[in-house]
Amino acid sequence: MPGLGVCGLIETSGLRKSFVVGKGRKGSRVDAVRGVDLVVGEGEIFGFLGPNGAGKTTTLRMLATLLVPDGGWARVAGADLVADPGLVRRRVGYVAQGGCTWDEVNAREELVLQARMHGLGKGEAVRRAEAALVAFDLAEYAGRRCRTYSGGQRRRVDIALGVVHSPVVLFLDEPTAGLDPQSRAHMWDEVRRLRKGGMTIFLTTHYLEEADALCDRIAIIDHGEVVAEGTPDALKREISGDVLEVVVAGGSAVLAGEVLGGQSGAVRVEGPGEDVLRLFVESGGSAIPLALRVLEGAGVEMVTIELHRPSLDDVFLEKTGRSLRES
Repeated sequence: MPGLGVCGLIETSGLRKSFVVGKGRKGSRVDAVRGVDLVVGEGEIFGFLGPNGAGKTTTLRMLATLLVPDGGWARVAGADLVADPGLVRRRVGYVAQGGCTWDEVNAREELVLQARMHGLGKGEAVRRAEAALVAFDLAEYAGRRCRTYSGGQRRRVDIALGVVHSPVVLFLDEPTAGLDPQSRAHMWDEVRRLRKGGMTIFLTTHYLEEADALCDRIAIIDHGEVVAEGTPDALKREISGDVLEVVVAGGSAVLAGEVLGGQSGAVRVEGPGEDVLRLFVESGGSAIPLALRVLEGAGVEMVTIELHRPSLDDVFLEKTGRSLRES
């Protein structure tokens, strides 16, 4: 067992997975996860933040025993991932991004079946199903077919199915993808309630606001590698000063970046594109009037300029060289 230094309910070291894309001689190997090291503490909401294709779902599926790692080591809820996958499965819940409800059955039937599949007797399965319906505010719809549910209601059924057997760890893959803002906020409340009840939650997301508002700690993954890890606030504090986001006209962001980057107080300029750039400065208050004068002197037409504190998107930009929002 590798010595990871910190004891966690989920521990990984050098976790790897690759796939062959294409057939025959034209097939090529793609490294989806490239040596991921993680420690997730008991009772945490831990977020895996990254763009689509970064390796989030592949990592989650390995930890839930749905994919066998190509290499590395992991322990989940006290069980070795490779040596004892059956014990891992009994101790975890998994909710896929695409959902798992059936159109022609109702939530009560789904929950009872799921509990029975986890080895619970009929009476206990019914009791657990009824408790889950109440806990997830689904009792009113329990007898209706799932095809009649809204997106938010179906997602609550998905998570109820993932926890009806009382797992130690719950894996959520993009739990709020496709939901409207109200349903997303409701889902955040459900996740917090589960954590308050003692459950450890590992979720993937590409929503910056979700990671910032919901997670105790996050790991940022890009191209199969973890590029940053810590609390959202700690990661943002690594980027000192303020951020000016400047939108210019006529595709002149490169010129704007050149003239602004040479000014006193400018730490660096990131991501000059066709019309947007971010200027990291020591003091935003003094940088704005200076930026206005410099841009006017260079003949650059400015559309907007905004001052804000560093965000998780700025952290992602710092670590990867591109914006997660744009990715």
